[in-house]
Amino acid sequence: MLKEFKEFAMRGSVVDLAVGIVIGAAFGKIVTSFVNDILMPPIGLALGGVDFTNLKVTLKGAVGEAGAVTLNYGMFIQTVVDFLIIALTIFIVVKAMITLKKKEETAPAPPPADIQLLTEIRDLLKK
Repeated sequence: MLKEFKEFAMRGSVVDLAVGIVIGAAFGKIVTSFVNDILMPPIGLALGGVDFTNLKVTLKGAVGEAGAVTLNYGMFIQTVVDFLIIALTIFIVVKAMITLKKKEETAPAPPPADIQLLTEIRDLLKK
């Protein structure tokens, strides 16, 4: 069983998947920072100094030690913007990969060596 697990874990696709997950997590952090620290502050300023992280609706006020029950829709807006940026980036990357793959497929493959040799012989016989 240990041998089978080792073979499974060392497959190229599993390693590629692990690398993709790590890079994706790092990219997600970059996008979150971009949205929180660069994109949303100017948007909030343009909307009259609104800080999206503080936008919420209080459903029930704080009672004693129990905190208030709130709907934090500002955080939701930031999360949606994060998602849209990540989705757009993935779309662009996948579209670029598909375009490159199509270019590779449309390039004519050179004929096999025997066909090339026969073509050369034919051309010499024509002369």
